[in-house]
Amino acid sequence: MDEIEVAVGGPVTVREMQPEDEAGVGRLFVACEDYFVAATGAPALPADVQSLYYALPGGADFEQKRLLVVCRGADDVVGLVDVVDRHPDVGSCSVGVFLVAPELRRQGVGAGVARRLIEEAAGRGMRTVLATCPGDWEPGVGFLRSLGFEIGGPEAAAATTVGNRTRHPGESGLRTARLKVVADR
Repeated sequence: MDEIEVAVGGPVTVREMQPEDEAGVGRLFVACEDYFVAATGAPALPADVQSLYYALPGGADFEQKRLLVVCRGADDVVGLVDVVDRHPDVGSCSVGVFLVAPELRRQGVGAGVARRLIEEAAGRGMRTVLATCPGDWEPGVGFLRSLGFEIGGPEAAAATTVGNRTRHPGESGLRTARLKVVADR
C-alpha cells in the first residue's frame, strides 16, 4: 500500500505496520484503555500487540490481513487500523480495531483516515465495509454513525467470529456496523 497523507486535524501518514512500530502501538493501546475496557472489561495487555499479527477470522488467509499505523511525523504512532480484505466475501473488508490516540480524537484525524481508507477500498472493488464496536462505547458508535455506517443491535457474548476477529468470551454487547461503499464513476 502506498502511504497516504491526511491533513484533517493535522498531517498524519497511514502505512503498513512494521516490527519497529510495536512499542508505539503498545503505548497507543495503553492510551486507549477506554476502548479496551469497553470491549473486553480489562485494559490491553502487552501481548495484545503481538496477537494483532495472528488474530484472523475463520476462512481468512494471512495474505488478507492488513495492519496499518497512523503516524504523526516519521514514527509517532497515533492510530491503528486492523483490517481483513475480502472478508467475509470478495466484495467486503472487515475492520476489527480502529484506534486513534485520545488527544487526537474529535479533531478529524480518525474521520479523515477512515474516509481515505474507504475510498481506497472502493477503488479496489470493495462494496461493503464491516466493523465491530462495543455497543455501549458511545465514542465508537458515534464515530461509525458519523461515517454513515448502519449499526446493528448488541450481540450476545459467545466465542464467535465478529467482523475480522474471534470474540473473547468476556466481550458482550458488541455491535456490527455495515457501510455500503459507492465507487466513484
